[in-house]
Amino acid sequence: MRILLIEDNLPLSSWLSQALRRGGYTVDCASDGETATHLLLGQQFDAAILDMGLPRMPGPEVLRRVRARGINVPILVLTAEGGLQARIAGLDAGADDYLPKPFDVGELEARLRAIIRRKSDQKNPEIACGTLSYNSNTRLFCIGAQELKLTPREHAVLEILIHNIGKTVSKTSLADGVFSLGDESGPTTVEVYMSRLRKKLTSSDARIFTLRGLGYLLKQSSAAADLKDDGP
Repeated sequence: MRILLIEDNLPLSSWLSQALRRGGYTVDCASDGETATHLLLGQQFDAAILDMGLPRMPGPEVLRRVRARGINVPILVLTAEGGLQARIAGLDAGADDYLPKPFDVGELEARLRAIIRRKSDQKNPEIACGTLSYNSNTRLFCIGAQELKLTPREHAVLEILIHNIGKTVSKTSLADGVFSLGDESGPTTVEVYMSRLRKKLTSSDARIFTLRGLGYLLKQSSAAADLKDDGP
């Protein structure tokens, strides 16, 4: 999942972005409100973490502008002001949840998972595609009872596909969700991960199908017998 971290405290931003990347997230960073607004309006993110005390444009204004443009990305607010009125102001401006500083990164990740599920109307943390299952709380994939070992990038690609079971996901959308702005990789690299994932899924009945010119589709093989698994 791709997260935008908006924080002007650079040591905190560096520490938190590294912690999130270790947790398997793709992370982009912004250190001021104007840059954050530009990114939220122009890029696709699964969630954003927003500090309220930002230079160039304060957090509440970022929220108002983004929501006024119809951008419904889940936003978790971080702030040193933990009082009731500050929480109310953030939620009224369009935040989905609120976490005062200092915070535990485990709680932050749990709150991220919760707001992402709420926005997608996914009540159950477990998703299944045949014998392949994914738990959004533990962020583990399993084939039957056996954990599926994946690299961070393989995990990110398969996570997007399983959240879109039965739907075609374009190569560009996958690249946007897997690679941060500073990465040199792009859509063509997605093919490499598709090849690796197909090999790792051979013991399951979940299959990744290529729809030429459209993208990729994750389905249970018996439910997709009429589709051709035709490579990258």
